[in-house]
Amino acid sequence: MAYPTDRKYTKEHEWIQASGTTAIVGITDYAQQSLGDIVFVELPKVGVELAAGKTFGTVESVKAVSDLYAPASGTVTEVNGDLATSPEKVNQDAHGSWMLKLTLKNAGELDGLLSAADYEKFVAEEAGH
Repeated sequence: MAYPTDRKYTKEHEWIQASGTTAIVGITDYAQQSLGDIVFVELPKVGVELAAGKTFGTVESVKAVSDLYAPASGTVTEVNGDLATSPEKVNQDAHGSWMLKLTLKNAGELDGLLSAADYEKFVAEEAGH
């Protein structure tokens, strides 16, 4: 799987796509494949402050409930309401189904995240290839 190069990735399998101080966050295709069929997504309310590396919600699949981790600090400005009624959209297009939008507190935090190529290497190592 080729991961989009216009975003950064975390080792917890979230992606973030930033434009100036605004960013969109979701989970990677690898994450949704590992989870299996997603049946519920719990996201924070608009206005909530997120801290980089801290949980901001959960994804529930038929296999397990997994925490979602903020790739960067910031304030939630919008959540993807479609996921409340159609969580399977994440399975259908993980990189096209964003979970939340936020205003970044410190865009410099993104420098510590993985590039698409680095994330691909990380996933291959984690999968034992």
